[in-house]
Amino acid sequence: MATTPDTGLEEENLHNQIDEIEALSSIYGDEWCVIDEASRIFCIKISDDLDQPKWTLCLQVILPSEYPTSAPPIYQLNAPWLRGPERKELSNRLEESYAQNIGESILYLWVETIREFLLERSTAEMGETVHGTTITRTLHKAGLYGRVARRKPLLKKTHQILFGFCQKAYEELPPIKHGEPITDRRSTFQPHLAPVVTPKQILDVRNVMVVVSRWYGGILLGPDRFKHINNCARNILVEENYIESTVSVLG
Repeated sequence: MATTPDTGLEEENLHNQIDEIEALSSIYGDEWCVIDEASRIFCIKISDDLDQPKWTLCLQVILPSEYPTSAPPIYQLNAPWLRGPERKELSNRLEESYAQNIGESILYLWVETIREFLLERSTAEMGETVHGTTITRTLHKAGLYGRVARRKPLLKKTHQILFGFCQKAYEELPPIKHGEPITDRRSTFQPHLAPVVTPKQILDVRNVMVVVSRWYGGILLGPDRFKHINNCARNILVEENYIESTVSVLG
């Protein structure tokens, strides 16, 4: 009996969902929770800071059979402090992210969009003064509280400013190593490594931070992008002797 187009599409979606879930579980570890695997219900705990979280939110999702090709995840935002305009603002961000990436696995982008939102909230309330200038005022002057068009680079720019203040005030910048890039369908991933002090890394390494940059080439990679991000990170950790294994994080 021949497979109908709809059945074939559902099988493709299920395969993509399995790959995405495997990647997210690898990336987020204990923050990722399976509520009902048969019903495709999952939850992830998201915080503004892994070590000393001030704002935390749980994103619960149901993955319909049409996801990711033609339907978004069904989601629920769970946080006692999230209500009114803030809830609407965050929902709009998630829906805008989906609209800009229809047909692509979206959960990683949603998680990082929520983390960005929590970081903004935390930063706005800090009001810390560094060299006589509040961080919040500086972020406004730098145009980092704009909407839609400026949202994607917000987290990166915010971290640059915050770390820039801290480095100027307290310490010198650490040495940064740049690893070998991975290219797939015109998208290029490159890892960057710097020694830091932190109690947690996904690969159980200490005193190091790895950031992976992606240059988007115009072709959607689906869950493969998670594999490349993880393998880039592992490769530079091996090159710099933080870990020994050269086995890929994801096959």
